[in-house]
Parts: sequence; structure tokens; C-alpha cells
Amino acid sequence: MTAQGNVIMYSTTWCGYCRRLKSQLDREGIAYTEIDIEQDPSAVAVVEKANNGNRTVPTVVVTPAGGAPDVTMTNPSLAEVKQALAA
Repeated sequence: MTAQGNVIMYSTTWCGYCRRLKSQLDREGIAYTEIDIEQDPSAVAVVEKANNGNRTVPTVVVTPAGGAPDVTMTNPSLAEVKQALAA
């Protein structure tokens, strides 16, 4: 976990929304861990649980630095990720 919190992005290589969010996070200097659900079968269960059985990506789990509970979001905006990190 970094000082700013922890961001995990569940994605696929072909997902345009994933590529967009990754480039926005990179531009803002926000560190994240990317998990390709097509390469990690255990990650599929996390994504399906968060999305009512659907394999919707990007699914992002943010652990805020301030100790607030984890926030799970589907296809969040950069602003939503930043807000979750600040919690």
C-alpha cells in the first residue's frame, strides 16, 4: 500500500475503457496494480461478485490511505478514483 492508498484495477487487454483509465491514472501519477482477468482465473470471481455475476471491466478496488473501507467501482472516472483515495 502506498501513502496515497492502494488501487487495484481488474481489466482485460482488449478493453478500451481500461486503457483510458490506465492512461489517466498514469498521467496523474496514481499508482495501481493491474490484474488481467483473462490471465488470472481467481480475479474473475472478484469481478463477478462486484458486478452481479457479470465480467465487467474495469472493476477497480480502492483501499483509501485514511483507513476507510475498501471502495469497489465499475468503470469509474478518474475523479471517482481520486475521491475514493481521499476518503
